[in-house]
Amino acid sequence: MAPKRKSRIGLWYDKLAAFNVESLFSRKRQPGPPRSVFVHEDLPADYYDKKQRVRKDRIYATNQVITSKYTIITFLPRNLLEQFRRVANCFFLAIAILQFFSLFSTVSPGLVILPLLIVLAITALKDGYEDIKRHQSDRRVNYSQVRLLAGGDWANANAMEPKSKTFVRGFVPKFIRRPKKRKGSAKAIEETEVLERGAPPEGIASEARAREERAPDLPADEYDGIEYDDEMPLEEGGGLFHHYGSKRPHWKLSTWEDLKVGDFVKIMDNESIPADVLICATSEEENVAFIETKNLDGETNLKSRSAASALTHLRTAKECADRRNAFRVDCDRPDTNLYKLNAAVVTPGEQKTPVDIGMLLLRGTVLRNTTWAIGVVLYTGQDTKIVMNSGDTPSKRSKVERQMGPQVFINLGILGAMSVALGIADAILEQRYFPLGAPWLYDDTHTSDNPHINGLITCIFAAITFQNIVPISLYISIEFVRTVQALWIYFDKEMYYAKTDQSTLARSWNLSDDLGQIEYIFSDKTGTLTQNAMAFRQCSIAGRAYKGDSETIPSEGELKEDPFAPQRHSGDSDSATASGSAQRSGFVSQLPLDTKQPGSDPSSTDKFATPNPLTAAGVGLADGVLQNWHDKILEGDIKSAVAVDADSDVANYAHARALQGFWLTLALCHTVIAAVDPETHLIRYKAQSPDEAALVQAAADVGFVFLGREKEVLSVRTPFSENIDRYELLNVLEFNSSRKRMSVVLRKLDDEDRRYILFTKGADNVIFERLGKGKDELKEITEDHLGDFASEGLHDEYAEWSARYYEASIALDNREEQIDAACEELEHDLILLGATAIEDRLQDGVPETIADLKEAGIKIWVATGDKLETAIAIGHSASLIGRDDNIIIVRGGGETGRAVYEQMLAAVDEFFPESGILSEKGIQENIQSDLNPHGPYQLQRVNTGHTSIVGPDNGKRSGGYVLVIDGGALNEALGDDLHKQLLLRLATQCQGVICCRVSPLQKALVVRLVKDGLGVMTLAIGDGANDVSMIQAADVGVGISGEEGLQAVNSSDYAIAQFRFLKRLLLVHGHWSYARNGTMIVNFFYKNFMCIGVLWWFQIYCAWSSQYVFMYDYLLFWNSFWTILPVIAMGLFDRIADDHVLMALPELYSHSRQGEYFSVKLFAQYMLDGAYQSVIIFFFTLYTYFSTTSRTDGIDVYLYEFSSTMAIVAVMIATIFVGVNIYTWTGWVFFSLGIEILLIWVFTAVYSAIKPSWFPTYTYGNNVFLFHSAYYWLSMLLVIPLALLPRIGAKAYKFMFHPSDLDRVRFLHKMYPNHDFKADKEHGGMNYLKQAVDTTRGARGLSLLRRTTSTRPRMASRTDMSTGLRSTHTGFDFAMEENGVALRRLQSNLSSRSQPVEHKRRRSLLHSIGRSIRRKRAPTTLPEEDENSSPSPPKT
Repeated sequence: MAPKRKSRIGLWYDKLAAFNVESLFSRKRQPGPPRSVFVHEDLPADYYDKKQRVRKDRIYATNQVITSKYTIITFLPRNLLEQFRRVANCFFLAIAILQFFSLFSTVSPGLVILPLLIVLAITALKDGYEDIKRHQSDRRVNYSQVRLLAGGDWANANAMEPKSKTFVRGFVPKFIRRPKKRKGSAKAIEETEVLERGAPPEGIASEARAREERAPDLPADEYDGIEYDDEMPLEEGGGLFHHYGSKRPHWKLSTWEDLKVGDFVKIMDNESIPADVLICATSEEENVAFIETKNLDGETNLKSRSAASALTHLRTAKECADRRNAFRVDCDRPDTNLYKLNAAVVTPGEQKTPVDIGMLLLRGTVLRNTTWAIGVVLYTGQDTKIVMNSGDTPSKRSKVERQMGPQVFINLGILGAMSVALGIADAILEQRYFPLGAPWLYDDTHTSDNPHINGLITCIFAAITFQNIVPISLYISIEFVRTVQALWIYFDKEMYYAKTDQSTLARSWNLSDDLGQIEYIFSDKTGTLTQNAMAFRQCSIAGRAYKGDSETIPSEGELKEDPFAPQRHSGDSDSATASGSAQRSGFVSQLPLDTKQPGSDPSSTDKFATPNPLTAAGVGLADGVLQNWHDKILEGDIKSAVAVDADSDVANYAHARALQGFWLTLALCHTVIAAVDPETHLIRYKAQSPDEAALVQAAADVGFVFLGREKEVLSVRTPFSENIDRYELLNVLEFNSSRKRMSVVLRKLDDEDRRYILFTKGADNVIFERLGKGKDELKEITEDHLGDFASEGLHDEYAEWSARYYEASIALDNREEQIDAACEELEHDLILLGATAIEDRLQDGVPETIADLKEAGIKIWVATGDKLETAIAIGHSASLIGRDDNIIIVRGGGETGRAVYEQMLAAVDEFFPESGILSEKGIQENIQSDLNPHGPYQLQRVNTGHTSIVGPDNGKRSGGYVLVIDGGALNEALGDDLHKQLLLRLATQCQGVICCRVSPLQKALVVRLVKDGLGVMTLAIGDGANDVSMIQAADVGVGISGEEGLQAVNSSDYAIAQFRFLKRLLLVHGHWSYARNGTMIVNFFYKNFMCIGVLWWFQIYCAWSSQYVFMYDYLLFWNSFWTILPVIAMGLFDRIADDHVLMALPELYSHSRQGEYFSVKLFAQYMLDGAYQSVIIFFFTLYTYFSTTSRTDGIDVYLYEFSSTMAIVAVMIATIFVGVNIYTWTGWVFFSLGIEILLIWVFTAVYSAIKPSWFPTYTYGNNVFLFHSAYYWLSMLLVIPLALLPRIGAKAYKFMFHPSDLDRVRFLHKMYPNHDFKADKEHGGMNYLKQAVDTTRGARGLSLLRRTTSTRPRMASRTDMSTGLRSTHTGFDFAMEENGVALRRLQSNLSSRSQPVEHKRRRSLLHSIGRSIRRKRAPTTLPEEDENSSPSPPKT
């Protein structure tokens, strides 16, 4: 589908409609130049202007972040400007102003402008309430606490902007001004997570924790937020906070908004980072800190950061405040790249030390597993990376509201034409008949009343007469209906999550109809599709499978698929298999009884000291791990293996060694930290990825307990040894996306032979390639290998290899390539010990929801910060990628890879040659060919060479295509229009797109690319701060209140508790709301146009003088009383189909998605209905009456008798017409239709009976003749059927001869109320029902969806367009932090050690593990029927 092209008028209107009022009141701060942050140094002279004021480009942004839109001063003008973007509001205002002049006045001017004031006031109150919530959120963030350096000689010379004032009284809670201990306050504060500004809940209540930790015995009202590094008492010399004591360098608790560039901050464990901070020192060895970045990139694994080497001596407040420790930091200008920083620390001697992103703590991240970290602030507020990646709070308007603009313009055009026509006709008639002495023009010689200007007066007065053609009550009705629709969503029990006691919440009331028009969904992965928790499921060791005890795995009903199917192989941190949930087990792995615990009095220990894991009481459940794992058969095998020796049976001995090697691999080949909880004294593993924690946890559960790392010594307790085994870590061959594996080289200490061991874990395909023999023979020869492994030697090989590896690790050129090559030398002839199956659980119902949404015609794109392989694995398990689908991979072009544009061209040429994309303008010119030899890009097929394992049928499989593109490629593809065009065209050819390793800003850019490039409705869903930009960029943003806080929820339009609720939100409430609102609006326009039409035809008989045919009261209350309730009932209670039908048949959503319920075409049809009915009402009533009255005495009573007939008939026709267009007649619908008809009759009777002595009316006595007149009843019987006949006839004809899918299901549901539509879905869905219900057109072939799948499941193939490699995807699942500081620190330490000394050749052990397992799913076969056979009747 090529992008839609709009006309010039359409583009002009789009620009006008997209006018941004916010640009008049706020300007986005532009990033300044590269900066230098001065610490203990004065600003240089070139920082000042001629008046000795700091230059504006050297003044840094305040750390105050404001997301609110209004202040008390700007609220009224800004809100009014936003509301008067509606053309209708401008029109109503102009009409109201005109009626303040007596010449055009019809009723009281105040009464005329009152409806407009009500509309403006209601909208302003709603906007003001929403903005008050933003003010409260901003205040919570800006008043969060941070420890700043104070006292001593400290002074910050860097210039900062003044804090902004919102002119709204900032209520500062008492716990901030003077902290007090409150019961439950910390939890309450944590639950109020903040709008998109990177303030995780851990950082909000830091002061309360600090007071309890630092001054537990000090009264709360005397605590002043001062902390000292040496833990000295806060009370000194002359009393509490003596002035000498306050001069000592200390840490002072201050608010985030008071933070300045150049300030020293001290951040404690589990606290959030308030700004972008350069690390000076930490509490850990070698100044390493660990952070959680899920608010930035969505990843839950910990990242390691290190301190700047030149600043590691700044470990206390005293050292930070010492002016002798002066330096400056030269930095880049602020940018949005989360993975890049170029800076340098410059000491007074001009010695520079490089600084990169691995030394920076970004705002929005959380410090983990690090007691404290001290740093200096480099970027604040608007200059921080998370804020620069966050979009401004948008003012979203629904598509229906935007489409109403052209329709209002059409009506205004009709109004203008009618007014001008009346003005011209009146001027002509007056100028023609005035000279002839027409009696009605008597005395028309005054300047205010003469034939020459009366035409203009009549034109203006006609605009007032026909003003109801644009009904102001429509906007009030829409606001009311949407508000109630938001309540319907809130009270829907099917979208209520009992676990968290949360209902689905509509935060934006004006977007309910947009939910029914979604064409693209952009979803985050972590926490949105997955539960963010791992479970160790099964393992295979030396050919034996251990599936765990039944109590540690889900029941059969929960575990829907075989865990060994090729969706999840052990390794990657974010893959999944089955849906379902499991509660965390309360089991604690106990260490042996001889393990010593800390002192009996826990309070006697230093709470800030790092507990020793060797003395821990046991092993608790690691974060991110769902439950412990046990297998009784395995426990028995291990007990038997402990008693086996080398003289035993070879098979038993081999299996015993395999068991030991397998679990040792899980316990030692990782980067997990063993931390001891100071309260429970239990070891809790802290891992960089949840699946690593699951593996180490599983090893501990079976008795192989990892006890931590002390420098290069790893400690582990196993059932095979009474003492703690110690291993020397010699090398870490780290994971990266090309190696797809991790290895460690160890040497066992306290052992006679001190043998070398190589442990490897990784993806199945990379492990199988490095096994000793072909993988077809693995199962048969694994035990034989294990029986012979003791005789293999690694000593000489390792000594030589270590020297080569050391040289590679210090190489200046192509270091990464040399290291990879060196690793390849060692990782060969491996022995397969076993494989694991780990489950990263999807949220309940995710695969089914995604499958149904795809069936509804919605394209789903996943944008995640995870690695490529992780994203692909989730794509398989979440039904984004089918078994027969082909995966096209586009990666960022590098020195050795192909350019991104060439990769996309090659993908189009190979997989979509008939799409015509390559011949499109803007693409063809860039392809190098015979006709265009100077084209910048070559078009060539992928050369698979010997690496292809899928054969030539790749791209010809029965499934579709899924595009997988990484952040590096997106960075190039989104860089210019040339790349954007090709990316968009390629992506639209695919069934789905997965964007991996993307930043928050890239997520938003991808959404805008599709939304603006294709002109489609988009929805973005996520649960973390990294999803905020995406949520704000989409037409509809949905936030999930999950594990990553409430940032996404606070910036979303709808908040749900589970991803599965999205299906009902769209397919039911979205479909209902769009159908209701769309039909309500066109019916609103119809009934008003019909009324105006009757007035228009009367102008023929009143000399085009713009007089009313009705009594003005009928016209005044037309939209207030006579016709308002039926359209309101339509908007509230109509159901295009019942909810269970819409849920069972997702294909029905296509009617809503394609915009069938509201369009210019539909608008024109209803306007023609109104015009036709106005002709029938006026002329048939006019010619039914012999005169204007039914009186027989010859006395005419003006024209209100026969015009009252017109008014009553018009109301009845409008009411019945709306009722005919309502599909579901409930009690409220009957009431609304009946009350309107009753009301007009009662009003006419009562109003006509009012005596002139009460107050004068024009229709007194009308009731005596009207209801007794045969003309009245004849008009009623004649006009109403004739007026409604075309609409009823058209609906009947369409239902009988051209029924839609909705007609069929409504008919079926009417005839068979208990019909099971879910069974129809299994038989082909709507294609089946088309045959079963539409008998007038004969039987048709069954749906193409009912094809039979292959009895042998075929793996999805993948083509990497960057390297040209093809492979069959087997569900690879393995991830670690690439180039992490922790790994680099280990590498640096290990590489800097002296070369290994030659030892006597000894027998050594080569251990390896392939952490992958093939998982095969039982094929699903849909019933196949003969297309020529007659369809079986629907099930009932």
